Amino acid sequence: MRTDTRMRMIETTARLVQARGLHGVSLSEILRESDAPRGSLYFHFPGGKSELILEAVRSGIEEASEALRACLDGADNPAEGVRDFFRIVARELVDSDYVFGCPVAGVVLDRPEIGSELERTCQAALDQWGRMYREAFLAAGMAPDRAERLAMTVLAGLEGALMMARSEQRPTAIEGVGEEVSRLIADALPPRNAGVS
Repeated sequence: MRTDTRMRMIETTARLVQARGLHGVSLSEILRESDAPRGSLYFHFPGGKSELILEAVRSGIEEASEALRACLDGADNPAEGVRDFFRIVARELVDSDYVFGCPVAGVVLDRPEIGSELERTCQAALDQWGRMYREAFLAAGMAPDRAERLAMTVLAGLEGALMMARSEQRPTAIEGVGEEVSRLIADALPPRNAGVS
């Protein structure tokens, strides 16, 4: 039972923070939506709400990283893998009725305390995702400088497209940006690795 309550609290907090940002979520709302008694917060998270939010953000980062890794590893080339990941994000957004978000974007925009574990966790996640793209591009034969720039472009493109799609309440921006960055990646790969339709 302990694990179930703890996981419900983490999952609820992750969903709420992705939808509303760091400062848009109250403790009473987390407890209500996770169906957790008030005393359970300090039982499961001795550091209180800040520890719960940190764990929720980490959980969201891990989920996003696993999905990205699966797309990049499961595709014939990184252009296809990136396109597949953008399509998954678009589908998640639609399925969530346009409240799904990046696990770190809302936190970063709400400016966590400088030097805090939460700030470092968000920065590490962005670094990790950029590195995952870059390593996939390098492994497919892309020139190192181009791999670095395209990794940043893909990451920035996804974050911006996600914000636009949430604002517009339609997935068009994510789908369109996904197709365009996939073409950029394919064009930057050696001919034998560039196949993307």
